[in-house]
Amino acid sequence: MADDDLSAHVTRLVDGELAGFAVRGRGDRLLLEDFARLRVRRPRPITVTFSGGLTQTCYSVTRSDGDYSVLFMPKAGYFSLCVDSVFGPLDIGVHGPALGCFASV
Repeated sequence: MADDDLSAHVTRLVDGELAGFAVRGRGDRLLLEDFARLRVRRPRPITVTFSGGLTQTCYSVTRSDGDYSVLFMPKAGYFSLCVDSVFGPLDIGVHGPALGCFASV
């Protein structure tokens, strides 16, 4: 899949997740506000490092908050929470829906 197609696919996945998210209270509203503030409008490819030094091209979903960012892993088909490092984003093993990854910090 081409970068533009994959970027559009990631956008559709996140939009679908947001559309189905049930806001049950203030905490959920704050989560959505934070996610919207950091969300990138056009996901871009970025190299992520995994344990053992393996790397993979993933797609940005959120900009970094200074410590973490959420990325889409196309080979796995789900989202990942990554910690920021001097080497770029590092996968820390938190995977699943974009909002679930984002909410875990």
